Amino acid sequence: MQFAPATLDREAGYAMLDALQDAQTQQAALPGIEGLAPGFTDWIVTALFGGTYQRPALGLRERQIANLAALAALGGVEPQLVGHVRTSERIGMSREEIVEVFVHLAPYVGVPKALAGLRSAAAAFQLTDAANEAAEADQAGNHAANEASE
Repeated sequence: MQFAPATLDREAGYAMLDALQDAQTQQAALPGIEGLAPGFTDWIVTALFGGTYQRPALGLRERQIANLAALAALGGVEPQLVGHVRTSERIGMSREEIVEVFVHLAPYVGVPKALAGLRSAAAAFQLTDAANEAAEADQAGNHAANEASE
């Protein structure tokens, strides 16, 4: 039996990871795993972001909806779920759409898991808001410093 070769593109995987996840989200998940299981992080990035994400049938939005649903259904994976909520915003999903994914899941995965998803979304939104506020403060500080030097 002959199977079609899988696409596993390491460089494309790292490029996709960088496009989808900000540095804070990457730092929250990957470096700790590398110290514990060397090479596993590279396998995840290569196989997932350089393989599965490279398949053409689904767009990033559809993949993120699937990720949010799967992680909420699993439960107990809130750090990954928070990261995927942030990624969902990063690719253009609105907060309302993200929240609605978890509300829609309630009859399928149970109210407690839907509520856990909503709590993860709230935590992710707080992280994003804090990062945006810090960036705005830095930008305002840089603008003030530039005016003072002129």
